[in-house]
Order: sequence, then C-alpha cells, then structure tokens
Amino acid sequence: MGSDIIKRDMPIGAVVKEHPETVPVFLKHGLHCIGCHVAAFESVAEGAQAHGIDVESLMNDLNEAADEAAKSTGEASATPE
Repeated sequence: MGSDIIKRDMPIGAVVKEHPETVPVFLKHGLHCIGCHVAAFESVAEGAQAHGIDVESLMNDLNEAADEAAKSTGEASATPE
C-alpha cells in the first residue's frame, strides 16, 4: 500500500466528505453511522472501537480505497512543480 491518506484520528465525516469512495468500506466493516451527527467529530479509530470493529483492518481497507481512487484520477502520480 502507498502512503496513508486517511489517518486514524480523522473525523469520520471528513473522511467521507473528502473520500466518498470510502463509504462502501465503512459499510462493509459494519460502521453504518457515517452520516450521523456524531461522525462530524468522532475519529475513525473512535468509531471503530465503539462498534467493536478491527481498527487496523478498517484503516487498511480505507487507505486501499483512497489509494485506488487517487490512482484512477491521477492524483497519486502528480508531482509538484
């Protein structure tokens, strides 16, 4: 996997807003509260722990989805000028 685009301490709502490709990943892992008001301030790690979800597995899958989306849009290969 490439760099970790998504960090454990990021609010769930921010992750979903910035990386909508992660919605199916959250749902697959059983974190269905991605649109609730708590998602605005609860971190990915906090949400996972509160719902008994394996944080490391979730993080790996979230970053894999974000990496794939970045590659498909060319963001991963962009070089600063």
